[in-house]
Amino acid sequence: MDINLSDFHFLRPLWLLLLPFAALLPVLWRRSRDLQRRLRGNIAEHLLPHLLITPQDRHWLRPVHLVCTLLVLGAVAAAGPTWEQDRPDFLENRAPLIIAVDLSPSMDANDVQPTRLEAAKHKLHDLIQRRAGARNALIAYAGSAHLVLPPTDDPALLDTFIQALGTDLIGKPGKNVGAVIDQATRLLAAENTPGTLLLVTDGADTSALAGLDKQLDGSELQVLILAIGNEDGGVIHDASGQPRTDSNGRPELGHFDQASLKQLASKLDAPLGSLTLNNDDLDWVELHAQQHFQSASDEQRELHWKDAGYWLCWPLLLIAFFSVRKGWSVNWMAGLLLTLGIGLQPAPAQANALIDAFFTPDQQGRWAFEHQHFAQAAAHFVDPYWKGIAAYNAADFDLALASFARLQTPQAYFYLGNIYVRRFKFDGAIAAYTQALKLQPQFPEATANLALAIALQKDTESAEQNAPEVKPDEIKMDKAPGKGQSKPVQTEQAASDEQWLQNLSTSPAKFLKQKFSLQDQAGVKP
Repeated sequence: MDINLSDFHFLRPLWLLLLPFAALLPVLWRRSRDLQRRLRGNIAEHLLPHLLITPQDRHWLRPVHLVCTLLVLGAVAAAGPTWEQDRPDFLENRAPLIIAVDLSPSMDANDVQPTRLEAAKHKLHDLIQRRAGARNALIAYAGSAHLVLPPTDDPALLDTFIQALGTDLIGKPGKNVGAVIDQATRLLAAENTPGTLLLVTDGADTSALAGLDKQLDGSELQVLILAIGNEDGGVIHDASGQPRTDSNGRPELGHFDQASLKQLASKLDAPLGSLTLNNDDLDWVELHAQQHFQSASDEQRELHWKDAGYWLCWPLLLIAFFSVRKGWSVNWMAGLLLTLGIGLQPAPAQANALIDAFFTPDQQGRWAFEHQHFAQAAAHFVDPYWKGIAAYNAADFDLALASFARLQTPQAYFYLGNIYVRRFKFDGAIAAYTQALKLQPQFPEATANLALAIALQKDTESAEQNAPEVKPDEIKMDKAPGKGQSKPVQTEQAASDEQWLQNLSTSPAKFLKQKFSLQDQAGVKP
């Protein structure tokens, strides 16, 4: 183990005040055993050496010396000696990335096969697979910017929405990078961590570059630009695969504006890269994202050093073991070890009288919740919010509904909306999400789910109106009337809300198009 003496210091130096007291213990102990000093006031000093017989002490190690050693080592351990910064092994995989994809019509140009957008989607698929475990968010933009998915560590869910992107989803024309930066900075503020914004685009609006750099002032957001396209440009195709034509009937070309991208990169002080056939572009993105995250995290973690004091626990334990010799034991040692032994025991999952005496029902519920025993946690919790959360995760929606109904907080209304959507009660869901947004206007999850509930309600109403009424040709009973039996069918709960939402009736592309349209019509920030 290499120790850099220039970085050596103590995290809690006040504990070192015990060292002088520990050093004085042997001195005080010897003074208390000095018989000559105690009799000096009663017997003449020149007679004391001849009247006292002081046997030679053959034991050079006494309990006081062990106590002194314990205090010294314990004080140093409690002070937290350190010389190395705490760098978790998973630091590189934690670098958050916000992906912003340009959905303007020029992204349908075919100079990159099959189209610029499809090539970008294929590249982003590979990128998120490489970043397993890291949090990634998705923004779509053209003349307006829209949050597609908040930061998630589920690559399958993210890839579902990436593959659903198309240039027909946003009706407002343009390349509004300023709106993208605004979205990204608010996302990062919610995450409370430094991160990187990756712009995947084929050009920039040079008339809207003013003020972009000021949007990044005070933010820990780094911008990367990944250019898609060739200088020669390519023909733009519509959704059916046919070339788009201008007013003169000539094929419409999607120009790759490298000059505007360089101006944008210069304005934002952003590295500019381009799409490659190999993985060099992916390595480039990950390298910049990790370097920015590590450098920003190091600034935030200047005082976060690795506490090496726990290494002294082993010699402390060894000294405590030797101090229990006959006649050498310290009275409070057994009690201290017993207390530590009880304190270090993990709380068992099942409650009993002893646990009830030391832990409240909410504490027992929290232990079960953290160990993913959600049904047991719901049974323990008294707090209605945590009981509802545990029941929701255990798929006990009746108990969750009853628990959240007792509260009037934005989070409770949000979960009520989720439960109503699961039960296809869209009116109740819309009302719950709306109430959550009234109490907390900046609630992106409730905003997204409200748009989804409205889209699902429209799909359901449309399906009911268009469904033909078909009467059966013949009805046959396999059993006599009254003899049938009904049994509850157990269905497997989806691993997450996001995976469950994918199984609903509306497609991701249709949902996004409706959501973006509603947000643009409302004229508010999504």
